[in-house]
Amino acid sequence: MRRREFITLLGGAVAWPIGAEAQLTRTPVLGFLASASEARYTVTVAAVRRGLNEAGLVEKQNLLIEYRWADFQYERLPALAADLVKRPVDAIFATGSVVSAIAAKSATASIPIVFANGSDPVQYGLVASLGRPGGNVTGISFINSQLGPKRIQLLRLLNPKTAVIAVLVNPKNPNAADANGFVAAGRGIGVEIVIVNASSESELKEAFSRAVEQRADALLVQVDALFNDNGELQIVALAAQHRLPTMAAGFGFAARGGLISYGADTSDLNRQAGLYVARVLRGEKPADLPVVQPTNFALKINLKTAKALGLSIPESFLLLADEVIE
Repeated sequence: MRRREFITLLGGAVAWPIGAEAQLTRTPVLGFLASASEARYTVTVAAVRRGLNEAGLVEKQNLLIEYRWADFQYERLPALAADLVKRPVDAIFATGSVVSAIAAKSATASIPIVFANGSDPVQYGLVASLGRPGGNVTGISFINSQLGPKRIQLLRLLNPKTAVIAVLVNPKNPNAADANGFVAAGRGIGVEIVIVNASSESELKEAFSRAVEQRADALLVQVDALFNDNGELQIVALAAQHRLPTMAAGFGFAARGGLISYGADTSDLNRQAGLYVARVLRGEKPADLPVVQPTNFALKINLKTAKALGLSIPESFLLLADEVIE
């Protein structure tokens, strides 16, 4: 197993600013707006709480949190966001798919909003720029949307005989449009890309079946709240059932039994989001807090899973890996 120092962050989220240690005059209320379900997002919630705790904010002690879960019914998010604004809350943390942050921004132009998702915040109008967000919104971008072509290339390097790659997307997520980039990336290396959709847990099973029907040699999981956190466990099980080599962005995907992952440490980034939430609750302006981005990404592969799938991993690929799980 090889490990490497993993992640550095832009935007100064790690350093606690002078003057921010001042005690809050009353117990602040945080609105927690999530496109996911509580049961499937325990990893994210725990990471955000770690950041809040590091900043001296502990739920039910000196912080109140109002949770609003859309349970993957993204059309509910505008009403949930409006409910938080009506409450009112002192800040909103928007997590899961980018639709959460879009709903929060549409609901208020004054309450501070901190987001954490994998989509480009400039592309979706959340901020004016990464360095100078402007307005009442800032946050953490995992920049997963830009990594799709790289992941396609890695799947081909993993198995040079790969001719067809299925890409799993949630059609209700705006980032489904990124699939066009996957198709172009595949065409450039002689790989056919087929899109399979899933917008609910039950549809995930159907999506894997469609991928097999399309004679896919591998499957790439596009980033979406439905596929993250505990949703990874369902994907790992389906990949094993269908004997389909599968790649995801989740930092812990390979450790959970998935074949391969490539992406940033989202658990640590969500911790950073907790720190950013604390900063805005203590009075800092989102407009002055640059969007945090990862600058390093880890490639992980599970050799036990590869053996179960009957895959022989090229030595050249193993040398690229940041972590090989045996």
